[in-house]
Amino acid sequence: MGKEHHYKAAIHWTGNKGTGTSGYRNYERSYTVHVENKAVIEGSSDPAFRGDKTKHNPEDLFLSSLSSCHMLWYLHFCSEEGIIVTDYTDEATGVMIETADGSGHFTSASLHPTVAVAKESMIDKAMELHHKANQFCFIARSVNFPIQHIPTVVVK
Repeated sequence: MGKEHHYKAAIHWTGNKGTGTSGYRNYERSYTVHVENKAVIEGSSDPAFRGDKTKHNPEDLFLSSLSSCHMLWYLHFCSEEGIIVTDYTDEATGVMIETADGSGHFTSASLHPTVAVAKESMIDKAMELHHKANQFCFIARSVNFPIQHIPTVVVK
């Protein structure tokens, strides 16, 4: 068995407008996420579910987790292979289906990383390493839907 890693986050609902959950429209969906020694994240539900559009929602954070986990593994493998990455951005997208009973689930995610490397001779290997990063990403390995990778690699 491998090493165990434990994580802890505290979630605090901040949306009590004075009457708690006395009615569906009587409370805000706002909350804060606290992780020791890290910046507080202000969250809410998606605006489709009466949330605050200016705050992160669980779906945003989930997609961001997929994207950032992939990026961190990718950078790791590039450094091991001598691929010099000078810039990395991703425009990740995801699809969540809401079912008739109000529940839902993600059915897919697509990562669209644009990677800049130092030399043209690095492009092929840089493209190839996205596959390996997906195989190692902890978050990608924890989901039950496909994650598509549509990378672009340029010299910069």
